[in-house]
Amino acid sequence: MTDEQLDRRVRDADPYRPEVVARLDGIAQDLLEEIMSTPVLESVTEPPARRPRPRRRLLGGFATAGVAAAVLAVAFGTAIVQTDRPGGQDRAPEPRSSSVAPGTTAYSAMVLKAAEENPRLLIDEPGWKATSMDGFAKRDGSIVYSNGARSIRMSWYEASEYDGRYQDRLDVSKPESVQVDRWPGHLFRYNEREFEVILQPRDGSMVEVRTATAYTRADFDRVLASVIRVDAQTWLAALPAEIVTPQRVNERTAAVLADVPLPPGFDPATLNIEGVNDPYHFGIQVLGPVGCAWITEWTRAKKSGDDAALRRAADALRGSHNWKALQQIDKGGAWAEGFWEIADTVAAGKPVHPKMFNPCNPEG
Repeated sequence: MTDEQLDRRVRDADPYRPEVVARLDGIAQDLLEEIMSTPVLESVTEPPARRPRPRRRLLGGFATAGVAAAVLAVAFGTAIVQTDRPGGQDRAPEPRSSSVAPGTTAYSAMVLKAAEENPRLLIDEPGWKATSMDGFAKRDGSIVYSNGARSIRMSWYEASEYDGRYQDRLDVSKPESVQVDRWPGHLFRYNEREFEVILQPRDGSMVEVRTATAYTRADFDRVLASVIRVDAQTWLAALPAEIVTPQRVNERTAAVLADVPLPPGFDPATLNIEGVNDPYHFGIQVLGPVGCAWITEWTRAKKSGDDAALRRAADALRGSHNWKALQQIDKGGAWAEGFWEIADTVAAGKPVHPKMFNPCNPEG
């Protein structure tokens, strides 16, 4: 082999030559979607030493795929560097409308629409992940990101709520102008260790970013500097496996009800569970209707003198203390305690106080 032939082969093998980088720019999003759907979870290897690491490490601590590290370093790194250039976009490219490539996660139109209508903010630093989330099917919801002992809560609302919430915070402190990924807002100081940023309305939503644990102002500023706004596909792919998206509803519902006796005529398929939820809120949305149906059945059996049905309903309500999913919910909040209180009261045939927790009421 001549020296000229050897030089040509080396040049052709270089993934960073201009013509390859230009071609990768157009397919970076498709590669990202395939990467994020890969079930293998390993540590990401460092990008090749010859190419500088992009300033923004999208999804840094949310999802890692060892088998895709090299592709991330080349294709996705190139796309993110572009957003940092002068005149670049404020957010990552939107997903393409073409069909999803084989092996990627295909989100339903409903899920994508719901994701599009919320702010889709991530903390782009290693170690941060979503640990708590409430539904987002409409224009309101909340998500808690945690990293060890530190937590940040992001809540979003209809844009029409901005003026009232902003005026309310003026009683907290004097506002300070800030930006979160070029999204303007104001910072309010509750005390030396508690802060909140209210972002101005954008695309029909407003956002509040608040410390959920003690922070110094410098620490909070560092976290804010790492918050980025991404497209719907990227945001959904970044959610940990324990977060229940609509695609996972049937599987997770079956798991929650695995050891739960179902009331007569109760069909889990009729459960209306919207949006994306953490296990705590998802379990509530499944077990609440089950408890309500058993209470309704106990009441019917009592009125009709159906002693056999009355015993079955009472046994089910008393046995709720052994439901594994309800025991898990009990570790995350007080909802299970309220459930057990009314279940035991009904099963014992005692009068239910009007102010007692009621699983038939969505608000408890």
